[in-house]
Amino acid sequence: MAGHTAVEAPSADRSAHEGILRRQSARESAARTYARALPIVPVRARGLTIEGADGRRYLDCLSGAGTLALGHNHPVVLEAIRKVLDSGAPLHVLDLATPVKDAFITELFRTLPPGLADHARVQFCGPAGTDAVEAAFKLVRAATGRNGILAFAGAYHGMTSGALEASGHAFDVRVARLPYPQDYRCPFGVGGPHGAELAARWTESVLDDPKSGVPLPAAMILEPVQGEGGVLPAPDAWMRRMRRITADRSIPLIADEVQTGVGRTGAFWAVEHSGITPDVMVLSKAIGGSLPLAVVVYRDDLDVWEPGAHAGTFRGNQLAMAAGTATMAYVRENGLTEHAATLGARMLDQLRGLSREFSVIGDVRGRGLMIGLEMVEEEGEGEEWSVAGVAGPGGSNGPDETGRSGGSDDDRGAAGSAGLLGSVGLSRDDGAGAVAMPGSLPSPRPASPELAVAVQRECLRRGLIVELGGRHASVVRLLPPLTITDEQATAVLDRLADAVAAVARGHGRDAGKQEQRRRRSEGTA
Repeated sequence: MAGHTAVEAPSADRSAHEGILRRQSARESAARTYARALPIVPVRARGLTIEGADGRRYLDCLSGAGTLALGHNHPVVLEAIRKVLDSGAPLHVLDLATPVKDAFITELFRTLPPGLADHARVQFCGPAGTDAVEAAFKLVRAATGRNGILAFAGAYHGMTSGALEASGHAFDVRVARLPYPQDYRCPFGVGGPHGAELAARWTESVLDDPKSGVPLPAAMILEPVQGEGGVLPAPDAWMRRMRRITADRSIPLIADEVQTGVGRTGAFWAVEHSGITPDVMVLSKAIGGSLPLAVVVYRDDLDVWEPGAHAGTFRGNQLAMAAGTATMAYVRENGLTEHAATLGARMLDQLRGLSREFSVIGDVRGRGLMIGLEMVEEEGEGEEWSVAGVAGPGGSNGPDETGRSGGSDDDRGAAGSAGLLGSVGLSRDDGAGAVAMPGSLPSPRPASPELAVAVQRECLRRGLIVELGGRHASVVRLLPPLTITDEQATAVLDRLADAVAAVARGHGRDAGKQEQRRRRSEGTA
């Protein structure tokens, strides 16, 4: 599919493009990230498409790290911004009441889970998601009189100090870390409802064991889908279990919906899949309609703050509020959550087909239009084994609607692991001192950040922008706008498949599969 490779730019455009990149490298911080992996200079954008200073066009499946629910420069967003500009309204108002803010809060409350919307307060804070997380921590500590926070391995909650402490890559850990359920790399080696049950029991043990070293915390914070952690959807029954565990112990539950909110996962808020009502929600990214905005929404009985207890100079961004109101209303009125659910499921299904062609794709998972492919080392690099009678990834106990493998969601509860926990025994030494529990899954192959980088690079050559994430930066992530069409989704998947095929070329048994794919595309197979 060489036709997907970006066309060479005219020399004048290329020179301007290279000059801007050169000056950026010389003048900007070494902390820059996206600019390193994506050496492009965007000058125009609309919907899914970005045009660079070099004249090349790209399909953008990064979407401002999930910020652009409607894609770039959507007409309703631009109209909302122009309306504020043309009205002469103040652009900066601190926390004063304005018609623009009133409209934003009204639309926000219209979308919230009913159990929260009926008894909610909202706090505008600094303009980034991490500011909302910090505000939420300050709130629950004030309300409970307690200090500790429960968080989960693999989490990402921001880059300020408190948010970093609750994130999975923290080094100076002062937050209790709990296991987050997943199938492909289950921390207990079993996946599915069994793994989720073990994770839940671990959480209960930490809280109820007087010698666990974890005092009763001020809150638990979780992501309904871990994004930066590798696109890991939480099982719905596990989410309900976390809600029961926290409610029974009077621990406020904070849902971090910064990346999952505003329709991204196929529900307006990702907690809606499980039907839970958190005590606190932290929101940013898409709620600003592409402009900086962050808020904390919380149960009114937690509102113990004194005036001025939390503030922020840029909490009164009128343009962001107007853009956010327009975005939320458009998503709600045009069925974009349902579109994300339907199209996302179709894309996941097609990508699982691709994973059967190329063994360098270890796992495909996601929910709605939040999709990830984990790249792994080639087969044969380490011993794999399975246990008789247990279906591993891709077996009869296949993926459910969340994009995870395992049984039905109704099975993801206490009953799911009764047999496993009632008869735990150890068997089969693999020669490296490891032993297997009955019901354990085959050991997944090592993650390959090198292959993920190669796929991202090949995607860019073909005019497709994707993000990387996951524990080892080995997950290729797709976050297209909710407005992506079926035809555009096909183009995205074609370019991604072509990039994976190019990377897999020469990698053992995948080389033959790539040749078969090429011949089929040319009609010569």
